[in-house]
Amino acid sequence: MSQVVYVNEKSGVDSTEVKGTEQQPFATPAYALFTYPDSKIYVFKQSEGEEQQEGYLEISASALKKAKKGAEGIKKKIEKQIKLDEQKKQKAEEASLKLAELDLIKIEEDKSLPIAKKIKLRTMQDNLETRVAVQGWIHRLRVQKGLAFITLRDGTGFIQAVLTGDLAKAKQTQELTIESTVIIKGVISKLPEGKTAPGGVELKADYYEVVGLSPGGDDAFTNKVQENADPSLLLDQRHLTLRGETLSAVMKVRATLLKAIRRFFEEEGLLEVTPPCMVQTQVEGGSTLFKMDYYGEEAYLTQSSQLYLETCLPALGDVYCVQESFRAEKSHTRRHLSEYTHIESELAFIEFDDLLSHLERLITKTVSYVLEDPVAGPLIKQLNPDFKPPQMPFKRMEYIDALEWLNEHGIPNEDGEPFKFGDDIAEAAERKMTDTINQPILLIRFPVEIKSFYMQKCKDDPRVTESVDVLMPNVGEITGGSMRTYDYEELIAAIKREKLDLESYYWFTDQRKYGTCPHGGYGLGTERILAWLCDRFTVRDCSLYPRFTGRCKP
Repeated sequence: MSQVVYVNEKSGVDSTEVKGTEQQPFATPAYALFTYPDSKIYVFKQSEGEEQQEGYLEISASALKKAKKGAEGIKKKIEKQIKLDEQKKQKAEEASLKLAELDLIKIEEDKSLPIAKKIKLRTMQDNLETRVAVQGWIHRLRVQKGLAFITLRDGTGFIQAVLTGDLAKAKQTQELTIESTVIIKGVISKLPEGKTAPGGVELKADYYEVVGLSPGGDDAFTNKVQENADPSLLLDQRHLTLRGETLSAVMKVRATLLKAIRRFFEEEGLLEVTPPCMVQTQVEGGSTLFKMDYYGEEAYLTQSSQLYLETCLPALGDVYCVQESFRAEKSHTRRHLSEYTHIESELAFIEFDDLLSHLERLITKTVSYVLEDPVAGPLIKQLNPDFKPPQMPFKRMEYIDALEWLNEHGIPNEDGEPFKFGDDIAEAAERKMTDTINQPILLIRFPVEIKSFYMQKCKDDPRVTESVDVLMPNVGEITGGSMRTYDYEELIAAIKREKLDLESYYWFTDQRKYGTCPHGGYGLGTERILAWLCDRFTVRDCSLYPRFTGRCKP
């Protein structure tokens, strides 16, 4: 007599622990038949008449046929899974045996070899055919049968190391991960024709050791930093994304740029000073000040070191600083940061034309020095292949002529109307004009009302100032400067007009009282210059740890 097995699609469960009774029914006829092949199947039914009846009825012939087919499918699926599990188990056992064999391979240094000379990768070309020891992070890794290729990075360069024989077979080599730190010893040789590697050389390793093993699996470096990830996630992981080739290249160009700027200033006879970052006066307008409590007094993070540089002129002559400046602008544009590296300079006993000529020399010479640098030059070529260094003289264009140009070319102001005197030229219009003209522009003589209180008025037109913005194609403004008001009474009137606390500026106005002189200066945003040089879309890519609205980590 066949065993009776019950099926209830609503309350049943398909499991090897279910008995198929009325109290413990299966969920499907197919699983019931798979478990009890020769059983008689009863299926729970609910009729849909006026009087609803429910109960178990023997399965219909067509449903039974379908159930048999389903049971066969389940059987095949389980058999396949059993086979896969056996294969997996066999592979695991083979891998375990292999690792056990590999574990027997000991990586030991051959003491008969010459002592390895410890070097940085920047000097690898000077150490060809010499046994060296290089230390760094695994940038790329390829392990194959009997061979392992490691691209090592130490911050000064990259090198490809080749591991062969037991070095490649060893268990620790099989377990290596990206961003692990290692010491590799061996001889650096030039690559034969047709082969490529960083610097055209290869390190044939004879020994290596692991200093720090980076995690694999879910915590692997490549899972933490993914190329197309959301920008905010990449900023959260900035400490890791800095290791990438592009971002590290920009930081190397940045270092060279600052070195080149200092070289230019030294050639021009300027002295470097270090003004304070905590101040009690504003320079660029109160709305962008970061306020702080300074021992019970109100103070701010500096917007600019200009006022302090001006006080240095009588004592030290022409001066400059490389200092952080802070602007509390709730702006998410690609040109703005809340903290940026400000290169500022002040020059005594000059006229406006002297200032403009100085700016031309500053930009052309500095760029020339950066491009000549053996590290930064090739990196700019890599990052910005179409970069063309600016040539003197720059085009000089007055503000009123710029308005005329914009109106002639149908470019409206921010209100969608033709430009009129006194309008600020917003970034989009300024960029359109600069890119169309396609050459460096010294945009000069801006109206008094849209410039800072300390700027000198033009003698031939007191409506405008002796001010300048340096504009570059593809990036817009990179530098701003002006002559400074040096008449005592005129400066006092300007401070009062801006409703500033005159008493707080006593030390600044004293410069006009105790031996005034015509002088001028400017400020360069390091990150904007870098964005121009390295063809970066945003200045955030040009700051080590960018700070802007909503971002103050890591």
